[in-house]
Amino acid sequence: MAYNWYPGHMMKAKRAMQEDIKLIDLLIELLDARAPLSTRNPDIDTLGQGKGRLVLLNKADLAEENVTKTWIEWFEAQGITAIALDSRNSKNLRKIDNAVQVACKEKIERNRKKGILNRPMRAMVVGIPNVGKSTFINSYAKKTVAKTGNKPGVTKGKQWVRLGKNLELLDTPGILWPKIDDDEAGFHLALLGSMNDDALNRDDLVQRFIEKMNAEHPDMIQEMYNITGDMGFADALTSAALKRNALKTGGVPDTDRAVQFILDDFRSGKIGKITLDHVKS
Repeated sequence: MAYNWYPGHMMKAKRAMQEDIKLIDLLIELLDARAPLSTRNPDIDTLGQGKGRLVLLNKADLAEENVTKTWIEWFEAQGITAIALDSRNSKNLRKIDNAVQVACKEKIERNRKKGILNRPMRAMVVGIPNVGKSTFINSYAKKTVAKTGNKPGVTKGKQWVRLGKNLELLDTPGILWPKIDDDEAGFHLALLGSMNDDALNRDDLVQRFIEKMNAEHPDMIQEMYNITGDMGFADALTSAALKRNALKTGGVPDTDRAVQFILDDFRSGKIGKITLDHVKS
């Protein structure tokens, strides 16, 4: 199954970011805590050379906490400040200010030596579609300043957001890279909703997800849908439909609905805390 999806506005956004990077001190990169490696855009490392770096592992409430801690350690070993975050919870956002100061300490010190004090740090907020960039910005600003949506491609324009005296944010549209060579990463991006579902074969996607769950979290999927590892895909969907009472006229299990609610349940965390990417030793 191919997992490439690169609308034209993303190429335009990338070119704009290459220009805007000159204006900023700090790159704030939002990743999905359930797949920190798969949701990283490799272009960001090139774009961010010479800039302060802060990684926010967003949606951490949906990920396995011990794995998230391992990822934070991994990023810090690369010299990148990283924190776990649920951007919908305003209490989580208090740690952002300190993290910005740590990530920008070299720039702040250079400004101090030049006699420049209390100058707001200018940051670019980047991330692939559907990692929660706009939700983060709105929560941090304590007002609606960026459009949000549960599908990729909602943010399509550039906007500066002033947050108090210490930070200005530049919001940017989410961008993917033109060709996704890593099949596993493409699978994870599709599962997370970072691609347009209409461009995917959802049956194949859910079948692969069920296989992954049977291998890694069999208790979760059995409790949720009565699916066991010895079932074929058709039987698994039938079992899920019956468990959810998703029936067509005449009591026939609605397997099409089962495909969609299994996807929705994973994305919303109803199945449980699941991390797709693990740090390789």
